[in-house]
Amino acid sequence: MSDELRYPVGVCEWPAEVSAGERLRNLRDIAALPVKLREAVAGLAPQHLDIPYREGGWTIRQIVHHIPDSHMNSYVRFKLALTEDQPTIKPYDERLWAEIPDARAAPIEMSLNMTDALHGRWSLMLDNMTEADFERSIVHPEIGVLKLKSMVAGYGWHCRHHVAQIVATRRRMGW
Repeated sequence: MSDELRYPVGVCEWPAEVSAGERLRNLRDIAALPVKLREAVAGLAPQHLDIPYREGGWTIRQIVHHIPDSHMNSYVRFKLALTEDQPTIKPYDERLWAEIPDARAAPIEMSLNMTDALHGRWSLMLDNMTEADFERSIVHPEIGVLKLKSMVAGYGWHCRHHVAQIVATRRRMGW
């Protein structure tokens, strides 16, 4: 399997340090995701949605449904970090979530609408965070301690990553 197909914008990193410029770029990517995601899927025929972006990978439909699943978890994690002292969060198995019938068959408009609303709220929260807020952290049982500034970098990547998977699939398939 080609890493270029699986990770079209590179592999996710959770950097310990994030410059102000990097943070701003990631905040913009998070805010822009709803529009970019809608552009990426615009005009796709229903049969295109059930084609995997790579052999053994998720379908475009699963990717679209995965995004609000993942970002809802992140939104809650941010709220926990902002209101508790270094909370331990509960991980989830995104691969199993992608196999649940709603992720395999629901119309993508449902998740596009969820993404619109969720990113509106999340961006409002992020835009009003202080420097001290970005230094707050969570404990991820599988990754360790993550500061919110690192999480912004990871989710900025996540936004770019999944849009790029869809766009690259469209290009490869000639859609």
